Amino acid sequence: MIELIWEGKYIDGKRQAPSRISLPFQTTETVNESAADRQRNLELFSSGRETEQRNQLIWGDNKYVLAALLPDFAGKVNLIYIDPPFTTGQDFSFNATVPSYHADGSEEPTVFTKQPSIIEQKAYRDTWGAGDDSYLQVMYERLTLMRELLSDTGTIYVHCDWRKNSALRLILDEVFGSKNFMNEVIWKRDSAAKGAKKTSRQWSREGDNILVYRKQEGAFFEQVYITELTNTQLREYMYEDPDGRKFKKVTLGDYSEESIRQFRKQNLIYKTSSGREYKKYYLDEARFAIGSIWTDIVNLSKGQHEQVGYLTQKPEELLDRIIRASSKEGDIVLDCFAGSGTTAVVAEKLGRRWIACDLSRFAIHTTRKRLLSVPRVKPFAVQNLGKYERQAWQAAEFQSGGESALEQQGQRDAAYRRFILDLYRATPIGGYQWLHGLRSGRMVHIGAVDAPVTLADVKAIAREVWKAADAGSTKKSAADVLGWEFAFELNETAREVAAQSRVDVTFKKIPREVLEKRAVEQGDIKFFELGALSVESKVNKRELTIKLTDFVIPIDDVPEDVRKAIEHWSQMVDYWAVDWNYKDDTFHNQWQSYRTRADANINLSTRHEYDDGGEYRVVVKVIDILGNDTTKTLAVTAK
Repeated sequence: MIELIWEGKYIDGKRQAPSRISLPFQTTETVNESAADRQRNLELFSSGRETEQRNQLIWGDNKYVLAALLPDFAGKVNLIYIDPPFTTGQDFSFNATVPSYHADGSEEPTVFTKQPSIIEQKAYRDTWGAGDDSYLQVMYERLTLMRELLSDTGTIYVHCDWRKNSALRLILDEVFGSKNFMNEVIWKRDSAAKGAKKTSRQWSREGDNILVYRKQEGAFFEQVYITELTNTQLREYMYEDPDGRKFKKVTLGDYSEESIRQFRKQNLIYKTSSGREYKKYYLDEARFAIGSIWTDIVNLSKGQHEQVGYLTQKPEELLDRIIRASSKEGDIVLDCFAGSGTTAVVAEKLGRRWIACDLSRFAIHTTRKRLLSVPRVKPFAVQNLGKYERQAWQAAEFQSGGESALEQQGQRDAAYRRFILDLYRATPIGGYQWLHGLRSGRMVHIGAVDAPVTLADVKAIAREVWKAADAGSTKKSAADVLGWEFAFELNETAREVAAQSRVDVTFKKIPREVLEKRAVEQGDIKFFELGALSVESKVNKRELTIKLTDFVIPIDDVPEDVRKAIEHWSQMVDYWAVDWNYKDDTFHNQWQSYRTRADANINLSTRHEYDDGGEYRVVVKVIDILGNDTTKTLAVTAK
């Protein structure tokens, strides 16, 4: 076998295997799940039984996500479609929109290109930082894991173009075996040469390559046919029966005598004036098996209703053909470079189960909105690796020499806090349980790797801030609270508690970029303050009305020249959802309103009627135009 070798494939003569750290998923939201389904899953979980499997939309690095899927899905995925980076530099960019504040449409929305986040830039550097070598290693590792996930009758489609199709073909030959190569589909995505292509001194590049491999012999495949004929094909149907039914004649060839007798009984034989016989093929029954060159699927262009702002977005018709051909209803379809979510959307429409993953938070948000637009969309879970990924990072990054497990963890926690304080440019301090540093006269608290900052934490922090002020350690009663996650009820409630204690508190998110060594080395770490959401609620007997009244977020990622288009806080709201009866399990999306390309308006208020009186906790989640979320919790009483 021919083997492709690249720098990093072998170290000290040993082939480098993909990471197989199996981390459990954290569900941050369930979407479109009924109250009855929710209660049933709670009962199953509390009794230790397996809960119902939901479709999964996962935010995270597919290097970790694929390994995390193995325990539950090894040998169970029926179809994989991936559209990995093409080294165009556009793979993590997207077009964000500031909608017009004027509902009458008198002003056009403002569109700007959102550049990749630091974590996305890091992923791109890891993939292309060493040129072909790093890209090939990334793809080799992921394709190895994907093969393990495929069922024995499964198929993988790898979408690429002229840049990397030859290298990927060799890697796929190695991972899947050259005998399991099924075909190379050529998709003519562009029309005939136009613009600069007209004057190019070479043949214009108008097609993409889709490499198709099976896990082993016996892969499921159902031929797809086309019924719309070309003019050339139509001209072949020049003959007519007495009733006007058109047909074409085809030589009998190798048909058996028995078959020909059956054709005569069915009036499917045409005899010429010379007595020669042919088989009739009727126009109204005509269909042609689709081959490996696809010219009938048009690529997306500006203004089409499918477009959601992704430069690399593929048309639904393309995925529809692939999913119909290589999977059945109820089969599992996986896309771990999900992008705008086309694979998950089409799989949902065709009755397949699906798993979609992407590193971009905005990609997850875009996919969620597209899925909600599918009529009768089945419940799905939004997940990440959250605290488990951070725990693995902490254990690997901060070594300890303690004798007991407790002592080792204590040393790792201390090293971790010093690391974050250094990134935040704060000075470490001792003598406190809840305060870890000092910056510009403000005390600093570093949240734990594996737990959200809670209201109880804030109360304890406020008490120690006063203690520090009394001791003269700081001139003002103020604290910055840094955390990976913040409890739902935190936002304004915690600020109010701190204000009652006359402590000025700000909450800042520790960014995921902290996990990436290169981002840290480059000084690319920014700690953004949490968004502030104001919600008004009114209860009339059992009917609850809630209304968004204010939303403030940092707009550092919005270009300076675009900010002038923001006339009102509501323009920053792209989507909001409500869990009418939050039960401390996960956020259940039971109502939502969001902007689409077709309708940029959004409802800022909603109503809900409870079946029974009682005390309820309501959680409101708002997602801004860049895909970041902010939550607020309300306590209501229905009578």
